[in-house]
Amino acid sequence: MAAKTSGVSPDKRRKYDEAFKAEALRLVSESRSTQAAARELGISPKLLYRWQQAQVVAEVGSVEVA
Repeated sequence: MAAKTSGVSPDKRRKYDEAFKAEALRLVSESRSTQAAARELGISPKLLYRWQQAQVVAEVGSVEVA
């Protein structure tokens, strides 16, 4: 029996440019929920949460403080 794959191989992962990420984070800040914004953008909420965390770390300058 063959193992099931998710259909996306590691070398075929989607790449998002900084403009898309910035627009996604802007949408989250205007939206009432991160999950709703992720659904609208067609991306995983987990990915959007990671981008939000990275933005906080970039603004604060430290993972411990964030």
